Amino acid sequence: MKENVVKSFLRDTYQTSSPIPFIITGQAVVFVLMHILELVAFAEITDDNLFSFFLVQLSLPASWTGLVQQPWAILTHPFIYEGIFEVLFDCLWLYWIGTLFLNLLGKRQFWMVFGGGLLGGALLYLLLGQFGIFQEESYWNSTAFGLAALIGSITVLTPSMEVRLFLFGNVKFKTIALVYLSLDLIFTGLVNAQAILPYVAMVGYGMTFMYQLKKGNDWSTVLKLRKRRKLKVIHHKKVERVTASGRKHTTDMPNQEEIDRILDKISQSGYDNLTSYDKEVLFRASKQDQ
Repeated sequence: MKENVVKSFLRDTYQTSSPIPFIITGQAVVFVLMHILELVAFAEITDDNLFSFFLVQLSLPASWTGLVQQPWAILTHPFIYEGIFEVLFDCLWLYWIGTLFLNLLGKRQFWMVFGGGLLGGALLYLLLGQFGIFQEESYWNSTAFGLAALIGSITVLTPSMEVRLFLFGNVKFKTIALVYLSLDLIFTGLVNAQAILPYVAMVGYGMTFMYQLKKGNDWSTVLKLRKRRKLKVIHHKKVERVTASGRKHTTDMPNQEEIDRILDKISQSGYDNLTSYDKEVLFRASKQDQ
């Protein structure tokens, strides 16, 4: 029996470790809901312009003063778009660039670059608004800061990578990145001049993150939560430890640091690659937790 097309789509799209489908879905759903409110106002069902109200309330204000009145905007502004071409353009680029990034690195690094770009760009945008140089009524939305950080990081990670484009053949990714970032920066400046410096800074942030990662400094480790895990290890054969004095000793209990070391070893190379001593430590740890 042939599988339902809708079920197949949902399974292939959302039963995945990639966060990108969920981000794009959020952007699309919010866009549709916002424009339903616009249709309500257009049909004169209500005198209130709900579209404009929610657009301002969910977008990032121009200064810290405005953020105090709507603190949720720091989280909602990447999901707010006014025009259909804007949301389509950003969603397509996020899908392509984000998938390319995840093919090279992991989710933790993705969130550090993309999420860090969104947050860092937003904070710098608010900081610039405090100087009063730009229009106070301006606001910011879209995922441009996060995309800029992703593109900058991939350019450093794979400087020689080529992408096959229709009609153009093989083109180096850094050439595509340079063209995209230049055009997007010009468009950003025309729409909101206050966002120019944060945009450039987030490109630099993505590049710096990748330079540091290539040196062995992974900034994303700050997102790694360390917690004690309860173990249940089953052994069919009792293993005894022989001390330096030659006596068998089975009563001493391992400390948490030793357990964490072995757990990290399992995550890297699997349980089968543990030594007999490591397995004994886990066995004793499981007895301790019972």
